[in-house]
Amino acid sequence: MPRLSEVIAALDALWPPERAEGWDAVGTVCGDPDAEVDRVLFAVDPVHAIADEALELGAQLIVTHHPLYLRGTTTVAADTFKGKVVHTLIKHGIALHVAHTNADTADPGVSDALAGALDLRVTGPLVPDPTDPHGRRGLGRICELDHPETLAAFAARAAARLPATAQGIRLAGDPEALVRTVAVSGGSGDSLFDAVRASGVDAFLTADLRHHPASEAVQHSPLGLVDAAHWATEWPWCEQAAAQLDALSDRHGWDLRVHVSTQVTDPWTTHHSSGAPN
Repeated sequence: MPRLSEVIAALDALWPPERAEGWDAVGTVCGDPDAEVDRVLFAVDPVHAIADEALELGAQLIVTHHPLYLRGTTTVAADTFKGKVVHTLIKHGIALHVAHTNADTADPGVSDALAGALDLRVTGPLVPDPTDPHGRRGLGRICELDHPETLAAFAARAAARLPATAQGIRLAGDPEALVRTVAVSGGSGDSLFDAVRASGVDAFLTADLRHHPASEAVQHSPLGLVDAAHWATEWPWCEQAAAQLDALSDRHGWDLRVHVSTQVTDPWTTHHSSGAPN
C-alpha cells in the first residue's frame, strides 16, 4: 500500500503544479504524507457532499478539479462551509489534492476528456502552450467530427453525452448550419473567443458563456455556440484522471481502488422556462 506522498508525487507528474496559472491554488490542501492510501475518490468540487462520500467509501484521498481555497483564507473554523470540509477531512484522515489549471493544459487534459465524451477527434490545442515542444499541451482543443451534422444535432449530441444538469444545453446561432470542426474548452470559455475565431471552427462548446461576449461572438461571424453547465464540461476529466491513476497503480503494484463520484455538484438545481422564444 503506497504512502500519500508517493501517490501525490505520481499525480504531480501527471499535472505538474508549476504549470498552473499564477492565480491558481493547486496541490495538496490537507493530508499526512506518511499515511497509507488504498482508495481514492475523484470529483469536480471539494464540497461537503464529496467529503461525506469519501468517508462512506473509506477513501483516504480525494482528488478534485476545483480548489477549496482559491483566494486564500484567514480561518478554517468549522462554522464556515470550507472550514467544515477541512475539519471533516482531517478528523477522518482523508487527504485532499487539487489539479486545476495544470490539468486544463495537460496532455491529456480536461478538454481532451470533454472531446472524448462527445466522440470528437482532437487535432490540437486551441491555445498552445509555448513551452511544449510537441505542441499537444494548452488550453482548449480543436476537434473534427467524423461526419458533418447540423448545429442543432451537435447540441443534441452534447445533451445526450454530457452528465445531465438543470441548465441543460444552450445554443446560439443557426440550428441548421453544418458543423465540421469544433473548439471545446472545459469550464468557463468566453475569454477564448479570439482564439476560437482565429481557428476558423464552425462551433464552440464550453460553459458559463456571458451575455455580452456571446452576443458579440455571434455578431462577428456565423460561429455556433453550445453552452453547457460548467460542472458537466469538467466531469469527464474525473473519469480520464481516474483511469490515469489506475494505470499508474498497476505499474507500481499499488492495487489502489479508484472511484469517480457521480454526484451532481453543479450549484443549479432546477430550470424553469415558458418555452423557446418566438
